[in-house]
Amino acid sequence: QVQLVESGGGLVQAGGSLRLSCAASGSIFAINTMGWYRQAPGKQRELVATMTNTRYTNYAASVTGRCTISRDNAKNMVYLQMNSLKPEDTAVYYCTYSSYEDRDYWGQGNQVTVSS
Repeated sequence: QVQLVESGGGLVQAGGSLRLSCAASGSIFAINTMGWYRQAPGKQRELVATMTNTRYTNYAASVTGRCTISRDNAKNMVYLQMNSLKPEDTAVYYCTYSSYEDRDYWGQGNQVTVSS
């Protein structure tokens, strides 16, 4: 089992910045991918960014250039720095962990609201 605890969401004005953090604990496999998805009201959950343990990254086109994912493998932490936020970034952001040796895990979700 893997537990994911997110923090850092909140309300910010358009153009502002937020940093999301996610701490993973439990049975963590060394080879894994951690990252972030989001779900806006009435929309499907979508990829924001992911990073493997070897630091290979994958970003959604909508956030490329505005968001940066990073991780601390020693602490089993993943971060999402979001800059130049837009109202359309408003969503619940979910931390995710996946490994070939286990099922996917999701955090509880963290609300990010960007006001215009």
